Amino acid sequence: MTDIEPDLLAAMTTTACPGSDIDEIVPRTGGQLSTVFEVRRRAAAPVIVKLYEPEWAWKQAKEVHVYGLLAEPLAGSVPAVLYAEPAGDTFSRAFTVLTKVPGVPLSDAGELTPAEWTGIYAQLGALLAEIHRIPQPAYGYLTDKVLEPLPTNDAYMRRQFAKKLKEFEQLGGDPALRQAIGQYVETQAGLFDRCAAPTLCHNDFHEGNVLVDPNGWRVTGFIDVENAIAADPLIDLAKTECYSIRDNAAKLTGLAQGYGDLPTDWRERTTLYRLYHALELWDWFRMIGTTEPLIGIAADMAVLVR
Repeated sequence: MTDIEPDLLAAMTTTACPGSDIDEIVPRTGGQLSTVFEVRRRAAAPVIVKLYEPEWAWKQAKEVHVYGLLAEPLAGSVPAVLYAEPAGDTFSRAFTVLTKVPGVPLSDAGELTPAEWTGIYAQLGALLAEIHRIPQPAYGYLTDKVLEPLPTNDAYMRRQFAKKLKEFEQLGGDPALRQAIGQYVETQAGLFDRCAAPTLCHNDFHEGNVLVDPNGWRVTGFIDVENAIAADPLIDLAKTECYSIRDNAAKLTGLAQGYGDLPTDWRERTTLYRLYHALELWDWFRMIGTTEPLIGIAADMAVLVR
């Protein structure tokens, strides 16, 4: 069960949900920023207990805020926050207790027919469209507010590309590729101004964060809002394409159909955003020492700027 003591998790659960009779505690997929457990209770629905690493404890307020924004329009499709406590109040670790969204990760689906993928991704598109109906006051990274807010998408995306290109250079990225990316962004930068207003963006809407009922492939919801931003909604579609769709035409068709009205230039804009996501991912993997995917990501970026 990792190095987290079951008694600690039980105590956190009963603090959040007094009277809980705990049957079983099961580790769930977490990440480098947090540790996640499913706590199964007798005569009560299971809950999710999420513990934050000390250096990432600030993400707790972000999750509470973003799930709060999603609670009304997407009730039942996202976890509801039952309880959140910062480190030091009762326990040494910050923790949040959430409802469990039913289903299994879409990433576990295996081989499906093109028609099945189109149907699933139409549901994903509809969920993204609902998220994007939540307006934001400015462009920028979200915590419980927009950090370093900027008034235009052009200013925001130029800042983001400059930051990620600097990291790419400092981390030893190919100088020729760095130059090609910079030139491509300058050539295509006029696309940034075509976003009229910022919206809430999940910014990690890939198959590992989408839950489905494998009996009929109904999408039951989604999780993990730790990367949420206030931005052009097309940056969200681009990340889904970059991380999960890739060259699968059936998935892309479903996503577009389910999303609904898209601007006529959406493919141009999502291509530019796919480049940003690939650059950000290269930087992240290089920073944490995960080197195996770097050659492939660099090759993808080279194709995009060609």
